[in-house]
Amino acid sequence: MIELLAALSISAAVGFRVALPLLLIGLLQDDLWYQVPLLNRVPPPLVLGVLAVWALVELLFSKERMAQRAIQLVQVVFSPLFGAIAGITVAKTTTVEPALIPLVGVIGGLLALVLQLVQIGWFYRLRGLPLWVLFAQDFLCVLLVFFAFDSPQQGGLIALILLWLAIRSSKEWQRWYVAQGPDRRNPRRGKRNPD
Repeated sequence: MIELLAALSISAAVGFRVALPLLLIGLLQDDLWYQVPLLNRVPPPLVLGVLAVWALVELLFSKERMAQRAIQLVQVVFSPLFGAIAGITVAKTTTVEPALIPLVGVIGGLLALVLQLVQIGWFYRLRGLPLWVLFAQDFLCVLLVFFAFDSPQQGGLIALILLWLAIRSSKEWQRWYVAQGPDRRNPRRGKRNPD
C-alpha cells in the first residue's frame, strides 16, 4: 500500500509539471535514469539536457499567460505518459509485485492527466491562473517528488486530497455551467456557439 501511495505522489507531481519530477528522479538516484522506463534507453546526457531545458521552460515561461497555453498543450499530451513512467519507476524501486507494476503505471498516468485537465479548466474559467497559484504548483511539485521517496504516506495523502479537489472542481463547474442558462434542463439554450 505504501508503494502505491509513493507512486500516486510522484504521478501527482507530474500532473503539475512534466519534466521537473523526472529530472529530480534522475538526480536523486545514484544511477540516474537507469530505473526509468523509456528514458533508460536514451543516453543520460541527452535526457539530462532535454529535461533540464523543458523544466526551465515550465518554471520560467509558465508565469506568462500566452506561454501558459502552449505549455499546457504539451503538458496535457505528455502528462499521462510521464505520469505512468514516474509511477512505474517508483514502483520498481520499492517492493511492488511485478504483476502490479502496469496497473500502477495506468493509475499514475490517469492521475497526472486528471490533475492536468483540472488546471486547464481553472485556467480557462479564471482567464489565466494567478501568479501565486503557479508558484504554489512549483513548490507542491517538488514537495511531492521528495515525499514519494522519503515519506510516501504523506505524499500519497496529498495526492488523494488533490484528486478529491479535482472531483469537487468538476462538480462545481457543472453547477456553474447549468446555472448560466435560463433553462436549467437544457443549459445550452440561449447561449452563443461555442460557450
